[in-house]
Amino acid sequence: MVPPVKPPAADDVKPQLHLESAARHAGGMATSPPPALDVLLMAGRFEVRGSCSYTLRLAAGLQNQSVSARVVSPDARLVDARLRARLKIQEFAHLDTPIWGKFVLRFLLNEMRHEPPRLIHIQSQRALAQGNWLARRLQTPYILTMHEHLAKGARLSLDRNLCRRIIAVSESVGHDLLQRLKLPPEMVTVISSGVETAVSADVPLPLEPGHVPIVGTAGPLEAVKGFPYFLGAAQQVLAVRQDVEFLVAGAGPEEANLRRVARELGIATKVTFVPNVLCFTDSLAATDIFCLPSLQQGLGTIMLEAMALGRPVIATGVGGISSVIRHGETGLIVPPQNSGELARRIVELLEQPTRAQAIGMRARQVVVEEYSVETMLQKTVQLYRDVVAAEPRPQVVRHTAD
Repeated sequence: MVPPVKPPAADDVKPQLHLESAARHAGGMATSPPPALDVLLMAGRFEVRGSCSYTLRLAAGLQNQSVSARVVSPDARLVDARLRARLKIQEFAHLDTPIWGKFVLRFLLNEMRHEPPRLIHIQSQRALAQGNWLARRLQTPYILTMHEHLAKGARLSLDRNLCRRIIAVSESVGHDLLQRLKLPPEMVTVISSGVETAVSADVPLPLEPGHVPIVGTAGPLEAVKGFPYFLGAAQQVLAVRQDVEFLVAGAGPEEANLRRVARELGIATKVTFVPNVLCFTDSLAATDIFCLPSLQQGLGTIMLEAMALGRPVIATGVGGISSVIRHGETGLIVPPQNSGELARRIVELLEQPTRAQAIGMRARQVVVEEYSVETMLQKTVQLYRDVVAAEPRPQVVRHTAD
């Protein structure tokens, strides 16, 4: 079976979200110039998804960019406690619940009005309602990051008086927003999510001889991610090659269903589920080929992490994926909902290890050049400064009870 990923420490009673890259960016605070800009990062619950990693990397990196960043979240228990303290993450339990959330928001407002931020950066659509409410009471401008396409029929409740810019993580997401919301082009700025590009020396090349090849996937276990098609492809690969193992890393509402599908397909002994590891680095490093079978995808941060490790990627050509992968050069593109084609491409790479390694190395180079944390930080900080520079000087706002 798949080599086990590193287990949590014996005294850990809950899975933890560890981001070594965030810790590295957060270092060196003593030598940084005094913060010139105070930004509030309004986040949702920290869960197994790329948008949460985005927030942690952003918060850590901003500390070295003359930006004082505070993070507010309704639940940050899955973030390592030391990193949580270092990044100034404040938990406000029930902040995102319908009833108690109203009281918690008023408590948060009372805390913030003594030192209001110059800018609020709402980290995802999940935190938009709370961010809107707080921005209105503080009369503070905000930026929203959109990590995914709007669901069919969904609406985006923006405060047109206070929302200054929307960051789209891919051209595909940005185009969708402009078309569906009829926004002026200058309202949307494309800034791709950045990932850590440093690679440990002990990470092997994919498909090196002498070990059983591992084909993996990872992410939030949700229906839109298309994982049943990955399992269907696994069954077809195993019909022609028995010397392959499969890995599914992540947590979410579809976990029980995916385990059932694996049993019904008769491949349960060949599939390892890694449900309690919320940092995917070890799982990605253990794979030889990474698959992203999504039915819809804003960009694919976990895919970028796999590419940064030099893993060849096979992904569906949906959303922002096509802006990253050039078919046959930096990865392989397959149609969504097509287990047969996915299986064919997996076998193709298994039988051509030298080609698979070359694709992985070219993919890594693309990530280093275009999708690093540093690039994301530079563009985001410049956007902050552009927005704040266009604002009138802040004035003290007096509040009355709602």
